[in-house]
Amino acid sequence: MNEDYQKTIEFHGHECPGVTIGYRVSKYVLDHYERSEDEQLVAIVENNSCSIDGIQQMLGCTFGKGNLKFKDNGKHVYTFYSRGNDKALRIYLKYNLAEKVGNFNKKFNEGTLTAEDEKQMFERRKEAIKHLMEAPEEELFDVQWVEIEEPKKARLYPSLTCENCGETFMEIKGRTIDGKIVCKECFQKLVH
Repeated sequence: MNEDYQKTIEFHGHECPGVTIGYRVSKYVLDHYERSEDEQLVAIVENNSCSIDGIQQMLGCTFGKGNLKFKDNGKHVYTFYSRGNDKALRIYLKYNLAEKVGNFNKKFNEGTLTAEDEKQMFERRKEAIKHLMEAPEEELFDVQWVEIEEPKKARLYPSLTCENCGETFMEIKGRTIDGKIVCKECFQKLVH
């Protein structure tokens, strides 16, 4: 096992197909862009799966730095924009992981996974991980250069104190209700 992949697994907490996808996507991106030390490289991810941990660890794109953007489309689509370039690299995972792993996730979610099912599920996951690590990029990914609007850089906003709960929050996330400035959480509680 190579050192980068081992670090990715350690960052994520366990080896699984999802983190392996993020690792392979990142390896492809590193053939075209440098790892982001600050906000030079922006990742726009369209799912919140384990794959995103691979992208964070390998590429230095994180929510905290503002160079990891989440679009909740539930797709294995990853777009990478390097500041100063006019185009972005869009990567779609065309490899059908669900077909390889089977219906075990459904049984797991329903609580009907038997001990034998669990054993088979982990065997199939191992096979999928091996395939994800060894398959040529063109078998795994559909890659396109696309034009997108340059993602905005991270901004720092003043904090306000919620007049309901007393906790501080970012000014742009505030709401007004009954003449009071409140956080989103309190706003939701007060309107329902």
